Amino acid sequence: MSLRLSETVLQALVPDLVALRRELHRYPELSGGEVETAERLVAFMAPFAPAGQILALGGHGLALWWDGAASGPTLMLRADMDALPIPEVGSMLPHASLRAGAAHKCGHDGHMAMLAGMAPLLARRPPQRGRVVLFFQPAEETGAGAAAALADARWEQIAPDYVFALHNLPGYALGRLVLAPGSFASASTGVVMALHGATSHAATPALGRSPARALASLMLALEALPAALAPEGVSCQLTLIHARLGEVAFGTTPGQAVLMATLRAGDDAALARLLGAVRAQAEAHCAEAGLGLTFSTREAFPAVVTAPEAYAVLQRVVADGSFAWEALGRPMAWSEDFGHLTQRYRGALVGLGAGEGQAPLHDEGYDFPDDLLGIGLRFHDAVVGAVNG
Repeated sequence: MSLRLSETVLQALVPDLVALRRELHRYPELSGGEVETAERLVAFMAPFAPAGQILALGGHGLALWWDGAASGPTLMLRADMDALPIPEVGSMLPHASLRAGAAHKCGHDGHMAMLAGMAPLLARRPPQRGRVVLFFQPAEETGAGAAAALADARWEQIAPDYVFALHNLPGYALGRLVLAPGSFASASTGVVMALHGATSHAATPALGRSPARALASLMLALEALPAALAPEGVSCQLTLIHARLGEVAFGTTPGQAVLMATLRAGDDAALARLLGAVRAQAEAHCAEAGLGLTFSTREAFPAVVTAPEAYAVLQRVVADGSFAWEALGRPMAWSEDFGHLTQRYRGALVGLGAGEGQAPLHDEGYDFPDDLLGIGLRFHDAVVGAVNG
């Protein structure tokens, strides 16, 4: 399908988007603290007269919208706002982070700049029908932002019919779209298992109940679970991320232990099976050793699943060859809290190749490629054309 606006107009905006992206990169803010990030975005988009806006949505999120002349669907385009607690040490980038211990190492600075570029486009040419909402979401990295926005009473003012988001993908050809007809990103959750025994003097360990043996055997048992549980064609993964046994006290046997793991699966049902098996193993090991167990989860992300109607929109976008693209063979192992939105609305998360030689996401050497800004802007514009005309 053809773009709603000319390539000349789109490319004229790119220098402003580069400047915005680099400013956002210099001043990163971690999940839940995106105060100045939101202020910079509002300042950039204010001249383009949105029909309405909601500030501090689900924390420090923003929603701005432009209305068409005729009734029609509400399309939401979403970008994530938060940076990572990764120091950008010794960087030679002219736009290197000025905040110690924080940097945009997942490309959210680029995602925001691409989406903010839609404001001048929508002001110049509003949708023919319906409404287009630009949603800047906080706290994606912790999995809290999307759920908080959905829980905000003001969300109902903009409840969308369609939701789309872009995420850059190092390792794929620069500018190539990656579309998933099913799951795009895996479901995941963090698990915390606290094993409760009883201390004793180190000279008389039999008088206590040390969780040491249970902790060691549980770690081995958990690592064997994914291969046994993954249904054919659905991936499962368990990563042990932290273990602690007792305290540093040479005269005392340990009475407490903590084990943490991250669970991932290609769909929500497989994750639920894996989570249930992990809990069963923890309970069995503790029961055998006479230990108590406290079991909890953290940072849950549902799978991001493309709705058939959203995939049909994407097929219209790529039908005329304006974008190089490929279909995703299996879900990405990482997770994205955009899954909270695709659970409720017709939507899709789309990958945007960041270059085959690009450093991976969350790597201290990563930097969002400015060459993607114009391509991402073209994609957002094409989705508006496909849904709202």
